[in-house]
Amino acid sequence: MKKPKFSQEQIVRILKEVEAGARVAETCRKHGIREPTYYVWKNEYADMEVSQLRHLKDVQAELARLKRMYADLALKHHALKDVLSRKL
Repeated sequence: MKKPKFSQEQIVRILKEVEAGARVAETCRKHGIREPTYYVWKNEYADMEVSQLRHLKDVQAELARLKRMYADLALKHHALKDVLSRKL
C-alpha cells in the first residue's frame, strides 16, 4: 500500500488554512494537491483538531488490538470445542 504524502496533522492544518480565509485553489496549488482531494479531506476531517485526530488514531489502534485478541480467542475456542466433540 502506498504511503500517504500528507499526515493527518498536515491535512488538518491545510483545512484550517482555508477556514482562516485563504482561497481553496491557491492553497491547493501551494501544497501540491488537487481540489477534489481537498474536498474529500474536508468531508473526512471536518471540524477536527489535531488533538482529536491523535485521540482517534489511538482509539483505532486499540480497536485493532482488541479485534486481533478476539480473533485469537475465538480460534482457540473453536479448536477446543472441536477436540471435545471428538472425545465425546
